[in-house]
Amino acid sequence: MISINDIRRPILQDLEAFDAFVADNFSAEGEMLQEMLTYALSSRGKGIRPILTLLSASLHSPAAIEQGESAIGDRHCTKRTYLAAMLVEMIHTASLIHDDVLDSADERRGRPSVNAKWQSNMAVILGDYILARTMALGMASAQYDLISYIGTAMATLCEGEVLQSQHAKNFDTTRDDYFDIIYRKTASLLGVSAALGALSVGADREQVERMRKFGEAIGIAFQIQDDILDYHRDNNTGKPANNDLREHKITLPLIGVMEQSTPEERNHMIELLRRCHEDDEALDTLHNIVTERGGIEYATEAMQAYLSRAMHLLSKYPECAYRESLIMLCQFIAERDR
Repeated sequence: MISINDIRRPILQDLEAFDAFVADNFSAEGEMLQEMLTYALSSRGKGIRPILTLLSASLHSPAAIEQGESAIGDRHCTKRTYLAAMLVEMIHTASLIHDDVLDSADERRGRPSVNAKWQSNMAVILGDYILARTMALGMASAQYDLISYIGTAMATLCEGEVLQSQHAKNFDTTRDDYFDIIYRKTASLLGVSAALGALSVGADREQVERMRKFGEAIGIAFQIQDDILDYHRDNNTGKPANNDLREHKITLPLIGVMEQSTPEERNHMIELLRRCHEDDEALDTLHNIVTERGGIEYATEAMQAYLSRAMHLLSKYPECAYRESLIMLCQFIAERDR
């Protein structure tokens, strides 16, 4: 099974330099705010977004291309690439803090969430601080092309959150709604991550656009896999199984079953969904309907289609360790259990 360490191997020196760059640039005035910031940044998860940015940059780096295999493991990224990776990672970090407040989540990656540890009002302030600090650093660097991408991504993330809340309240998420939401909440920022990596080393417009499409494709696949894992009672995501059903979120496994059902069956499933947050029997019944009627298989097929699209985009590049790591990233998304 592919691991994150396998994917990271060709860019280890750049990842170390990136971590140092973040540490040098992210600090806060005041003991409490610094403690909160350190806590939030010490659990940034798998780091998919900066990995994607650095791999995309290395794939397009003139120095890496010229030196070939002998350059693998060396640093090919400049501070401009590290800035791009920091922008996407900090936007993601702030969005997770805000998500946990909105969802009243007590845990994030197996430990207390920021809002559980310091209360929601302080968590909101921390998320806002990270966003403000990120944009200030970006503006001070005068890398306005990078900032333009990030500003659009921030707006798109907010739109996705509002859309998801609206549909969860109304129990009316369709397949088109679902893909619109996950594009905005997940895929758009992964697309920006890959595009900024290429842009940061001078890739041409066609290459930047290709990497954006690659990032969006794996982003959609990543979120579909998240939604599949939510139905696994033995998942390792750090969240309880069926959390989406408890929050009235209609995701692709349920949509797949509803599409094949009669109006009466759909109404029955919606009624069960309305009770999931307080009725374990309704939750178990709906879970069983989805799993027994092929919802997981339906979602898995859709995920694989997006990964195939991503792999096709990579076929435009010659074989190298960076392309191989991006291929492994596609495999990792399909296989992951957390």
